[in-house]
Amino acid sequence: MPTKNGKKTAVAAGLQPNIGLTEKAQQSVAALLNARLADTTVLYQKTRNYHWNVMGPRFQPLHEFFETQYDQLEEAIDEIAERVRQVGGVAAGTMTELLKLSALKEHPGVIPSENDMIANLLADHEAVIRQLRADVDTTAELHDAGTSDFLTGLMEAHEKMAWMLRAFLEG
Repeated sequence: MPTKNGKKTAVAAGLQPNIGLTEKAQQSVAALLNARLADTTVLYQKTRNYHWNVMGPRFQPLHEFFETQYDQLEEAIDEIAERVRQVGGVAAGTMTELLKLSALKEHPGVIPSENDMIANLLADHEAVIRQLRADVDTTAELHDAGTSDFLTGLMEAHEKMAWMLRAFLEG
């Protein structure tokens, strides 16, 4: 889909992959992946913010735990962006684009308590998990088994991170 300046946004300009997906399917998958890229980026930044600003009796374990989680999210960001490119799309790469595409919300200027930080991150992971379940169905309908498998792996990673966050709240 061309923009005002003539550049393609949904599907990359140039040599398109011949991978058994229609151009419409490639565009749909790229858009879906960019939305997950946006959500993961917002969740990454929120986790990093909490890592920097956590205070309280569990400072040390939470500081380290948040670092472990944002490292995992950083890796996922790169993998999602690369998957966008693999299906012929253009990865969203500016904060303006990512914030517009993300279903997750930031809370500027708010430093929550330890438990609220954990609860906020848990809620975001669970929202991403629910969306990924729907995305797996969508990509299956588009006959993109590769992206369905990729999204299933992302969902499992978010499920594990959510489980670990729940463990902190139950402790």
